Amino acid sequence: MKIKVGVIFGGQTVEHEVSIISAIQAMENLNKDKYEIVPIYIAKDKIWYTGHPLMDVEFYKDFEYNKKYISRVNLYKTENGFFLQKTTGLFRKNITDIDIILPVVHGNNIEDGTLAGLLETIGIPYVGSHVIGSAIGQDKVIMKQVLASAGLPIVDYIWFFDNEYIEDKSIIINNIKKLGYPVVVKPATLGSSVGITYVKNEKDIESAIEEAISYDTKIVVEKAVNNLVEVNSSVLGNYEFQHVTPLEEVMGIDEILSYNDKYLSGSKGSKTSKGMASTNRIIPARISKKLTDDISETSKKVFKLFNLSGVCRIDYLIDSKSNKFYVNEPNTCPGSLSFYLWKEAGLSYSELLDEMISIAIKEYKNKQKKTMSFESNILEGYNGSKGCKGLKGLKN
Repeated sequence: MKIKVGVIFGGQTVEHEVSIISAIQAMENLNKDKYEIVPIYIAKDKIWYTGHPLMDVEFYKDFEYNKKYISRVNLYKTENGFFLQKTTGLFRKNITDIDIILPVVHGNNIEDGTLAGLLETIGIPYVGSHVIGSAIGQDKVIMKQVLASAGLPIVDYIWFFDNEYIEDKSIIINNIKKLGYPVVVKPATLGSSVGITYVKNEKDIESAIEEAISYDTKIVVEKAVNNLVEVNSSVLGNYEFQHVTPLEEVMGIDEILSYNDKYLSGSKGSKTSKGMASTNRIIPARISKKLTDDISETSKKVFKLFNLSGVCRIDYLIDSKSNKFYVNEPNTCPGSLSFYLWKEAGLSYSELLDEMISIAIKEYKNKQKKTMSFESNILEGYNGSKGCKGLKGLKN
């Protein structure tokens, strides 16, 4: 019997289209002999849909017209398992059962632990990182604070809320001046390089901040790394074990790896963008063995520190002159799931997805062995009309 895998993607996020691309690639590479694939698309208005047409990227080019060919659904649990149920029509029948969820989501409002929290509440097994790791990984400020607390290398930075800038921008600009130009201005909770600006001098800082504020309430300004080389590694595993890929050296056109570099370059003439898989890269990265080993070990530390699961891509910034490296960020659900890096490690995309699903099933089974609730008679003597005093026999 095949395992029914619900592939969730989309969501109300600026990385919505990137998620569609990544999910379709994943669905194309899941082993059809082992898995029955059920696409679950969260539209930009947060309505959930399912239907086979969602597996074709052409469907999304006129989604408002085409959505009549798919079904609006909810995911819920019964005594008999987990089901997708139609939310329209006189009889809201179950469309299909689901054994496990594979989230292929990117960005705030979806990758940041919110979807993981929903799946945890429903109780369904799911692939990938859990609530806390996903939430920390999405917020660049909290992420840096956690990394720094563990003694891991990060670039110098400042951060602020949009209202603080609006109330007195001179304080913020002065703090950035102390940090020293050039700097990189980022929305704190976005990914895929959306809203990020490389700023060489003070005359351009206000427009960069305003760009970031248009996406987020929380802004990060980082000291730019001189003699920059960007490298990435991918980690597969959970808290018990971590495997690391060879490092890739990423080649961008801009001063920093931009959205255009990641998702728009290299896609001309192809049916769909290949996402990060289409980015210009050199594998293995042209750095020393010692630096490679240090970064690989750091990747394992970051993965364990955030208690991640499944696949994560961890990005690094290197000053090639001083050979110092800095953790840029972990991507808890990386674009394309870093399959191109695992190919270099000897795993096909299909095998990578198999490993991710196996890890999720094992974690789910282990979790069921833990004490999750108590059988208690605490409510037997409770009198709600008396508030807390209605609990008889309880000691302070």
